[in-house]
Amino acid sequence: MSSTMDPTAGIDLDRARLQARIDLAAAHRLAVMHGFHEGIFNHFTLRVPGHNDRYYQIPFGTHWSEVTASCFMEIGYDGTHKAGSGEIEQSCYCIHAPIHELSDHSAAVFHTHMPFASALARLEDQHILPIGQTELGTMMKTCYDETYTGPAFDPAEGRRLASHLGDHTVMMMANHGALTVGKTVAEAYDRLYYLERVAQVQLYAMWTNRPLRHLPQATVDKTYAEFRDAGRQYGGRSNADWHFAALKRILDKKEPDYRD
Repeated sequence: MSSTMDPTAGIDLDRARLQARIDLAAAHRLAVMHGFHEGIFNHFTLRVPGHNDRYYQIPFGTHWSEVTASCFMEIGYDGTHKAGSGEIEQSCYCIHAPIHELSDHSAAVFHTHMPFASALARLEDQHILPIGQTELGTMMKTCYDETYTGPAFDPAEGRRLASHLGDHTVMMMANHGALTVGKTVAEAYDRLYYLERVAQVQLYAMWTNRPLRHLPQATVDKTYAEFRDAGRQYGGRSNADWHFAALKRILDKKEPDYRD
């Protein structure tokens, strides 16, 4: 069997696309394991390797616990099927296609209504507070969409979100939920995981009705600078890659059919 190569990057595209499908399937299953999913709704999508006009999306009606590597459709940025069959969930297309198209650093786009981040998004002030180290690591990547416009049934909403996202990789969406992006599935999932943890801890702290211990600005600035010095990698891999690999090992033991 011959492989399709990208001559400009020296990438085996067949292998890259299979791995992309496996990773995206893993993310859906992990979202069920971590309680991030909302049945057949919410959306995890990934730009198809070697293409700049399409992304992977599950057929509408697929529960996230059922997702496998082979189930994904390829949907064009124009809303047409490029490969696979099934119903295209309209709000997924209208949010994700424009972000994939307009944002270079958004190969993976993950949007959820996960409970703690969504609860925070329903407060008058949905901002993450500088009350801990993990909070700071998430805050520095986060932007805030303060305008809920209703269900996303027009690609104009995705274009609005892409413009608002800019260079950020996490978005809190008022009255709605959360969105993370990444150059890989591992990056987008890692950011989603820690956003939910941050929201959970902040809400728990707020629920005590005791004064919150805000970090001084000098400490915030120092921590931001140290986090931005992201040259630290272990074995040439990012923290997100290590984290996602560990999570996939859990799936390999419990739900190995996600790779099918």
